[in-house]
Amino acid sequence: MFANLSRNDWLLYIVFSAIVLLAPILFLPLGAAYPALLQKFAIFGIFAIGFNILFGLTGYLSFGHAAFLGVGSYAAVWSFKLFTMNAIPAIIFAVICSGLFAALIGYVSLRRSGIYFSILTLAFAQMSYNLAYSVLTPITNGETGLQLSQNDPRIIDRMFLAPTEGLPSPDFFGIELQGYAGFYFCAIALLVCFFITLRIFRSPFGMMLKAVKSNQNRMMYTGFNTRPYLRSAFIISGMFAGLAGALMAVTDPLAGAERMQWTASGEVVLMTILGGVGTLLGPVIGAVIIKYFENIFSSFNDAALHSALSALPDAIETPLVGLLSLFVGDGWHLTLGLIFMAIVIFLPGGIMEGVKRLRARFGGGGGGRKAQSAAKIQPAE
Repeated sequence: MFANLSRNDWLLYIVFSAIVLLAPILFLPLGAAYPALLQKFAIFGIFAIGFNILFGLTGYLSFGHAAFLGVGSYAAVWSFKLFTMNAIPAIIFAVICSGLFAALIGYVSLRRSGIYFSILTLAFAQMSYNLAYSVLTPITNGETGLQLSQNDPRIIDRMFLAPTEGLPSPDFFGIELQGYAGFYFCAIALLVCFFITLRIFRSPFGMMLKAVKSNQNRMMYTGFNTRPYLRSAFIISGMFAGLAGALMAVTDPLAGAERMQWTASGEVVLMTILGGVGTLLGPVIGAVIIKYFENIFSSFNDAALHSALSALPDAIETPLVGLLSLFVGDGWHLTLGLIFMAIVIFLPGGIMEGVKRLRARFGGGGGGRKAQSAAKIQPAE
């Protein structure tokens, strides 16, 4: 299933690892170096690259991936409540539960393709969301959400650890996963997931998935059964989403049905398209951009704009602040929407397509022309 990595692949992984591990320093000038936001970057990066294994490699667009995110969160919190506050068993339990749930949904949904597959996954996700609020209330605790309590069994912890006052917090063999410790725990998980994704992309299994995206009918006419590959990709993608949900519970031990809502599924689609569908780095870049806008850009207000433009004359500053205020603060969705429209119109391949164009232009024009010439003789996908 996996393949050996080339020198360029190892270089990419090393550079990516360095950026992730140095994020508290690199994001400091952008005002995004605090642990809670860095944790979101890592968690949603995992969610996005897992979704990209399905959508980017096979072309199957799922609108229900938030269901696996929610299942992972619920499973992790139940692990904390029943067994131990150690994060490792919670993550393993969450990944297994989300993988089994993905196998069940994938078995039904993958009998259809195209828009029918997308609608089926959306329907399953909405069913899960509504069930979490109604029939499954004993498991999910309904609208209140599943959270820890002092009376939880925590069987393993009570056998080996002395009880403490107040609610315990998730830990990694005694290291509390709060602040930057929590971020680096999520960062290591992101690096592991990125490495697995890199190996999948470069493997024969990944090539089979790309062939499905290129022309599934042609493969089926030759007698090749594509369904096991699609089902495997769907399950792996669901397990990545479950891991992201588990990490949400690790950083904040609470699970609610809102994590399974259709808007969460739509968000990961936007992340992947914005960064670049089918690319390795694109989904992570898209996740960082959207979460940055949601948490930092949305906090800008008129006072911040006046402070930034204070050097201008009042006759210019006041109307300029009035104009810019439409795009910051509560209007951050408008700015993000305009950026997304520009990406889709001018860079259909996402931000990574822009990066490739810049490399072709400034990294050697000949290479760019050769790549374009090679692309012209390739069959259309």
